[in-house]
Formats: sequence, C-alpha cells, structure tokens
Amino acid sequence: MLSELYIENIAVIEKANIRFGEGLNVLTGETGAGKSIVIDSIHAVLGERTSRELVRTGAKSAFVSASFDALPEAVLEKAQELGFEPEEGALLLQRTISAEGKNACRVNGRPASVSALRELGRLLLSIHGQHDTYELLSPELHLAYVDRMAGAEGLLERYRAEYREMERCRREWEKLQLDETNKARRIDLLEYQIQELESAAIRPGEQEELAAQRTLFSNSEKVSAALGEARACLEGGDESGGALSGVQTAAAALLEAARFLPALQETAERLSSISYELQDCRETLRDAAAQLDYDPEQLEQIEERLDQLYRLGLKYGGTEERMLAYLEECRAELETISLSEENAARFAAGYKAAKKRAGEYAAALTEKRQRAAAQLSVRVQEELRFLDMPNVRFEAEQTPCELGPTGADKLQFLVSTNPGEPPKPMAKIASGGELSRIMLALKTVLAGQDVVGTMIFDEVDAGIGGSAAGKVGRKLLEVSRSRQVLCVTHSAQIAAMAGTHFRIEKSVSGGRTFTEVRPLSMDERREEVARMIGGADVTELTLQNAGEMLRLARENA
Repeated sequence: MLSELYIENIAVIEKANIRFGEGLNVLTGETGAGKSIVIDSIHAVLGERTSRELVRTGAKSAFVSASFDALPEAVLEKAQELGFEPEEGALLLQRTISAEGKNACRVNGRPASVSALRELGRLLLSIHGQHDTYELLSPELHLAYVDRMAGAEGLLERYRAEYREMERCRREWEKLQLDETNKARRIDLLEYQIQELESAAIRPGEQEELAAQRTLFSNSEKVSAALGEARACLEGGDESGGALSGVQTAAAALLEAARFLPALQETAERLSSISYELQDCRETLRDAAAQLDYDPEQLEQIEERLDQLYRLGLKYGGTEERMLAYLEECRAELETISLSEENAARFAAGYKAAKKRAGEYAAALTEKRQRAAAQLSVRVQEELRFLDMPNVRFEAEQTPCELGPTGADKLQFLVSTNPGEPPKPMAKIASGGELSRIMLALKTVLAGQDVVGTMIFDEVDAGIGGSAAGKVGRKLLEVSRSRQVLCVTHSAQIAAMAGTHFRIEKSVSGGRTFTEVRPLSMDERREEVARMIGGADVTELTLQNAGEMLRLARENA
C-alpha cells in the first residue's frame, strides 16, 4: 500500500508530507484547493507523462516521493526483474522534474528510468477518475473489461501473435500477385540493368583514381619541368656538380679531418646521412618521371571510362558503392520475381495456416468472453442494485466479426435504467451520476482481477448525492477491506466512512498561493463533514448531523 507521499514544488503545493493509513482514506477540500494536484503528483511518481508546467512558479525543480510497503509477490518479482532490490519488502519511488523539463528517477535510491517507474506503478496502484467514465461511452474499449473478467490476457496474446503472422504472410502474398504482363516487363528491365552494371565491372574507388591520373597527365608538362629542375639541382650538370655530389664531397672531407679533430666526426656522419637521403630523393624523382611516360590514347581511355561511370552514376546512384548496391538489389528482386510462384505458394500456405490457428484462438476467446460477459452482467447488476439503481439492466452485447487485432468479436455495454425500456448504448441512456455508479460497479467487480494494493477514486461521486452517495461510500468501504482505497470526494456521506481523512486547504501569503494537505482529528472531521453538508455557514445543527454521520459510519465499519 501507499504509506507516505511527499510533494515539493508541484503547482501550488510548496511542501506536503502525507501519511496514508490502511483501509479508506479520503481527501476533501473546496473546489480549486488543489486536490487534483495530489493526483497529478501520484501520476508523476508512477512514471506517467508530465509537463514542466507542473513545476511551481519560481522553483528550479519539483520533487515527488512515494513509499510503498506490504507489497505483493508480483511487485517484488517485478522490482527484482528490473534490477531493484526491495528493502524489507518496501519500495521508495522518487522523481525530480526540472523547470527545463528534464527528469531524474530513483527506486530505493538507485537511478531508474521513467519506464521502470511506469512498470512498477501499474502493479502498485490504479487510479480511477473521470476518464474511466468516458471509457464507458466508447464501445471499442469495452472488450478490455470483459477480457479482464475472463482472465484472457495470455490467450489474447497468443491470438495476436498468430494474427500478426497471418497479416505478414498476406501482405507478402499480395506483393507477389503481379499479372504476367507486368512481371515480364519488370524482368526485362531488371535483366537489362543487371547486364549494364555487370559489364561495366565497377570497382569501388575507381573514379577517384582515374580522376587523379587524368589530372596528372593533363599537367604532365608542368610536372616534367619541375622534376627536371629538381633533378638538376640534385645531380648538377656538365660544368658544375649538384647538391648530392657537393654533400658527398663535404662528408668525405670531414671524415678525413675527423681523424685529427674527433669533434668533427658527428658532423661528418650527419652529412653522410644527408647524402643517403638525397640519393633516395633522386630515385623517387626518377620513378616519378617514369610515370609521365604515357600514350595519348591512355588519356583518351581514361576520359571515356570516367564518362561511362558518370552516366551510370546518374542512373544508378552516383558513387561506385551505391551502383554496386543497386546491382545487388536488382539481382535480389529478379530472383524473387523468378521464384514468385514458389514464394507466393509458400506465403499463401503460411497465411492459411496462421489464419487457421488464429481462428482457433479466436473461437476460444469468443467462448471465454461469452461466459465472462454473462458473469460480468450479473455481478454489475447486483452492484448497481446496491448503489440505488434497482431497475437497471446491464448487458454486454457480443457480436461476431471478421478476424481483427482483438479477435473475432465486437462488444459493447448496453444499459436500460427504466423498466420496460430495452437496453441501449450507454451514451444514449446514462446520466453523469449513473455513469459514475456504473463505473464504480465495474471497478468493484473487476477489483479481484487486480494485483494492485492501492486503488484511487478521483471524484467517483460526481453527479450523485443523497442515499446513492451513501451507498457509494459503503461500497468504497467494502472494497477497502481487501486493499487500501484513496478517494477524492465532495460527498459528506463518503467522507464520513473514511478511516483516515485529509483536508486540502489553499491560502495566499505574500502574494503567493499555497496549498496544504493535513490530516484531521475527529473534532476537525466533524467540522469538515459539517462544511460539506451545509457549505460555508456551519451551524450547530449541521455539526450535530455531521457527528451522527461519523458515529453511524464507525458502527457500520
């Protein structure tokens, strides 16, 4: 259960530390006091999508921490699977949201991802609010309720796997259903493109190499003149020696002198080394000069080859790598088309086999859903009779359809709230208060399917009052006997049922708005329930009524 919630700099809440109790906890307060902010904070620490607008104005970041204890085995296993070791069977979830929108999450002090918080959150706590009521008006969402009642999640996942395989085979099969004229035309084109690319014998890097050769040959006169001048400087001419012979002569002279002046030995050796380097340079220049010997036809051949590669590049991708990749694609497509009949037969067989298996799973799902829908209808009607809707008829209308992502069934909830009227879709029949009670009835019936230890009901009393509100309160109390229940409410009847009562108050200080969440003593609860009964003007009579409501609630607890 959720034992403690700490909120810091969330909207108008500067700081709040809320210690929840077992059983039924209620949060009350004036409209706009900040009750929804508490729910938003819980959403945030459970990994749901948030906005940086949630950060209190002027604060650098917001922080939420939630401590859970008495955890069921499923939660402990999931925590260990995610790499978090529960401490004495407890988990501490934390989330920091910066004003720039960045998040930092932790589980038991260790860094965690938002998705890890979300995975744990789904097993720790469930929140039911106005959006659940809207779900009742969307028939496409009703099937999920029946599947939960049926415990059909495993069977549904196996069906979906076969359905995905069936659809994959169908798509591949359809791709291969080319008519013969189009097939022959495509084969001709592919064979021509393959022959053109193969005959070109394209080699990666060839264009770059040829362009370099063309540049060299086109500037051969300049290069030759430069090489001649460099060689003349090194080798000299008829009238004078070059740099090479001069260095060699100098090195020999110093070696002779070093016999009598040893200090010259190092300089003589350095000159000898330089002479060897100059000899290597001379050989390099000779090799370079040899490269300039070319046949003019060779330059023409280079130009023709570059032109061919350019034209092919315009058609097939520009670079050699892209042209070769396109060649492989053409070969693969040609092979696929050539084997299309064989592949088509294979995919057709795969489609039929997957459809047969999917059909078997769909039939099993249909049978499970029929039993679960009948059971759900009976139990929801029982709950609705308790919730002051004695004449209601609730049905789950199930009709067959073609195989789809969720099976071979369409399902929607129908309701009749008046005797003699046939059941119709809820959007056409139920009022807001009736939808709230139908939603509570559904959640109560399905509560046994949840492993969560905490259920939050956000204004489940919307649109109802009087004895119906009292019945809703007793139903919430009944649910709280097997798990922790938190309820945001405006109903005095529901608030009186709680074992733990918090009041959310808003105040203004120094031009800033502050919201405080504080637990109420029994005397404070009497005053709060009286306020909820009579509004701002609390009289002695409303205080007496509030005290009586609290006394009766304790007796019925």
